Amino acid sequence: MAGRATSAPPQLPERLAAGPRRRARSPGAPERHLLGSVPAAQTLARVIRPCYGPHGRQKLLVTAGGSTVFTGYAAAVLRALELEHPAARLLREAAHAQAEGPGDGAAFVVLLAEALLRQAEHLLRAGLPRSQLRQAYAEATAETLALLPSLSIRSLGPLEDPFWALYSVMNTHAAPQMDYLAKLVAHACWATKELDGSFHRERVGVCTLRGGRLEDSCLLPGLALSASPCGQVTTVLSGARVALFVCTFGPANPQAPATARLSSPEDLTKFRKGNEQLIDKQVAQLAKACINVAVVWGDIDEKTLAQADKYGIMVIQARAHRDVVYLSRGLGTPLMPHLLPPPKPGKCQRVYEQELGEGLAVVFEWESSGTPALTLVLRGATAEGLKSAEQAVYHGIDAYSQLCQDPRMLPGAGATEMALAKILSEKGSRLEGPNGPAFLAFAQALRSLPETLAENAGLLVSEVMAELSCAHQAGNFLVGVGAEGIINVAEGEVWDTLVAKAQGLRAVADVVLQLVSVDEIVVAKRSPANQQDLNPVPKKARERPSPVKKSTRNA
Repeated sequence: MAGRATSAPPQLPERLAAGPRRRARSPGAPERHLLGSVPAAQTLARVIRPCYGPHGRQKLLVTAGGSTVFTGYAAAVLRALELEHPAARLLREAAHAQAEGPGDGAAFVVLLAEALLRQAEHLLRAGLPRSQLRQAYAEATAETLALLPSLSIRSLGPLEDPFWALYSVMNTHAAPQMDYLAKLVAHACWATKELDGSFHRERVGVCTLRGGRLEDSCLLPGLALSASPCGQVTTVLSGARVALFVCTFGPANPQAPATARLSSPEDLTKFRKGNEQLIDKQVAQLAKACINVAVVWGDIDEKTLAQADKYGIMVIQARAHRDVVYLSRGLGTPLMPHLLPPPKPGKCQRVYEQELGEGLAVVFEWESSGTPALTLVLRGATAEGLKSAEQAVYHGIDAYSQLCQDPRMLPGAGATEMALAKILSEKGSRLEGPNGPAFLAFAQALRSLPETLAENAGLLVSEVMAELSCAHQAGNFLVGVGAEGIINVAEGEVWDTLVAKAQGLRAVADVVLQLVSVDEIVVAKRSPANQQDLNPVPKKARERPSPVKKSTRNA
């Protein structure tokens, strides 16, 4: 007995009550996961983990279509991936919902969900039933969300310059000249803020133009598009009435199901004449409704464009669907699927073409003492650089929108996650039953986020986490992970918005609670053997002429 090696101290799941022991796994046999979603979550997290934090790395992705994507934005990486596993798709949907709502936190959702699923599998192996695990995780999530407001010690004042808050949020992107970009975003958001304190994101537009440097970026009054007029009318100096079309500016698509049956040259002549009359009638209807600016997301027919020039209508071809949606929100006019006058056209003072270096932009401007909208024009030499700067700008606009709803800020750089982990660990060690281990597992999952920040910064993770834990145990919850080690987030002005963090935790809880209750993942695919021809006669037999008929004809 004395020569027998002492066993290792029990780990976290061993705190559970003793249950029936599982059969030991034979050496060399692959480990069977109790949660089928764990391998998919680990694979997805392995791809996203290097992109997390301000020191995250970039990825060069080649999509199935052959296009190249160079980005470090987690939402863009997830969008480019082709996923087959249903659990991975569910995680991506939760991350996309986070990116489209608060605007940030896609990597946070994926990494925290993967860590919670790993901890859940440890608890299941220890004998905790799935129903109790689900309930304990739900209570741990509710406790975490209740603790978040108590960690907020900084807020954006109603008359305070938002630069410091937006810079802290935008600095997570690897775009150059972040100081200058944050100042432009702060100025645009502050100038378009309503008197009652509300803020509408559609009042701040973003337009990207190739050429120049990022320092050449500027603000333009009104709404601007990276486009140029297509016809002879290039300016509307006053009383612009705008219509937005998401269809072909001209006759119907020639690939439409309807087909004209022409039997003579006269029919062809009548068809062409009728088509020209229809085009003239449609453009005349626009002119009769006083429409003098048409923004089109679609093809533009040359004959229809000539008719628009005849009636003095300025035609602009949008480059992206997002541009016309952006104009629709700003001008308050609907998107028209057919070439008909809108029930409520958009109104502005003038529409003109603006030349910025080597790029061209079309500006929609109002006549007002306080400009109701501003456009941030981004300049850059490469499309990838512009895309990175554009993502950072949209992130800053979304953050300001959140701060107008709730101005509270949380310590960044992993400080909030460490503070939550400390509180949950202390509470979990005192709880009896399944809630105790679940709280400790939740705390361990939260600690994995500052570990990832330290790893991406190139630091020694064990030393950084030891110093970080000592600081938080001493009561200093403003200590996080920086570029060279632990930092004071208040001195470094590193903050996160409370709205985005709370929404991210809710998204993680929803997807984890769903996946924890999944016992088995079954993918049902239609077998080729089931896709049988309804005609029992083989195809070759149908194509071969019948010998009976042949002999009859010969007879």
